[in-house]
Amino acid sequence: MQAFQQFTGINTVMYYNPTIVQMASFQSNQLALLLSLAVAGTNAVGTIIGIYLIDHFGRKKLALSSLTGVIISLVLLSWAFISGSSASSSEVYGWIAVIGLALYITFFAPGMGPVPWTVNSEVYREQYRGICGVVFVILFVPETQGLTFLEVEHMWKERAWGSSYNTESLLEHGNSF
Repeated sequence: MQAFQQFTGINTVMYYNPTIVQMASFQSNQLALLLSLAVAGTNAVGTIIGIYLIDHFGRKKLALSSLTGVIISLVLLSWAFISGSSASSSEVYGWIAVIGLALYITFFAPGMGPVPWTVNSEVYREQYRGICGVVFVILFVPETQGLTFLEVEHMWKERAWGSSYNTESLLEHGNSF
């Protein structure tokens, strides 16, 4: 669930929100920031609504409806940018892009925002929840301090595909690159 949450692109949308608005033909920095504030507010309100809906509609229905809406809104957002780049009246497509962005947040916030966190907390039995987070970190999260991005990438590839990946074991040799 956490992976699907990240694959929806929420971090990119929230971080580049003002840039997306400016790319949608809204050149004013003030308007871009105002629309970004509206998107952030929609995200906050939608998350609060999602906390209520999660027990009334169920995790699965909420997640599936959220993902469906996210996909549709991202298609709309993409279509607006693709069509707007080749059209002479890009102002209309700019508004369509902003509507797609608003719909994206509206669908994401109540569903794929809180559902993965709720499901994640329900995976373990109550008496093991705290200790399972610690055990997972001890067993599966490697120390990457002092390693370059390339070394970390090689480490994860070796873990995924085994030592036959054709690299020296970074866990054994440390920073020998």
